[in-house]
Amino acid sequence: MKMLTLTEARLLFREPLALFWGLAFPMVLLAVMGLSASSIGGVPLVAVYEPIVIAFVSVAFGVQGIPVQIAGYRQGRVLRRLATTPAGPVRVIGAQLIVSLAVILIATVGVLAVGRLGFGVPLPRQPGGFALVAVLSATAMVALGLLIGAIAPTARSAGAAGTVLFFPLMYFAGLWTPQLSGTARHIGQFTPLGAAAQALRDSMAGAWPHPAALLVLAICTLACAGAAARFFRWE
Repeated sequence: MKMLTLTEARLLFREPLALFWGLAFPMVLLAVMGLSASSIGGVPLVAVYEPIVIAFVSVAFGVQGIPVQIAGYRQGRVLRRLATTPAGPVRVIGAQLIVSLAVILIATVGVLAVGRLGFGVPLPRQPGGFALVAVLSATAMVALGLLIGAIAPTARSAGAAGTVLFFPLMYFAGLWTPQLSGTARHIGQFTPLGAAAQALRDSMAGAWPHPAALLVLAICTLACAGAAARFFRWE
């Protein structure tokens, strides 16, 4: 497990584009929002979008990055070689999960720092609830990405599946417009990223995240991770 995790970390640092999208781009995106003088309901745009950008980190890295990498291993017969070792699918998936969570959480801290130091956005007023939601949303998106990567035959098909999921997930999280209709907002509460974005907003405002949002994220994490381990294909 240790060797697999270290190897995945080394491979990630050899992919500057993946690191840019996972670490740098969310901070750049928030900075662009902060340079805008716009506001929604009297709240600066950067403050409205900060929890949405944090949600974006997990879905961009988890749903679009991880599936392509795992399916690429399958396509290149790397997984076939690992199948002859005691590694097993759980350890392969676990190594991906550890590295991905580390990148997502580092990016989350970076987004908070840019918002606070660059534009005066207050830090979460409910830090415990915020930390819980940040970890749960990251694990849910990574688990969803692992499920796609576990069954996709090629890197191209994994990328296509991740892209198909990316747009509706981000819509219900409020990336395209934070002012969703009542129906869309209600539906979004039952999607993993919509629940995460709302729970992040609540914790940043000082309220404890709603139990329903935590339940949605926990169910998504357990169901997708379990299915990924169960249906993992070596070739």
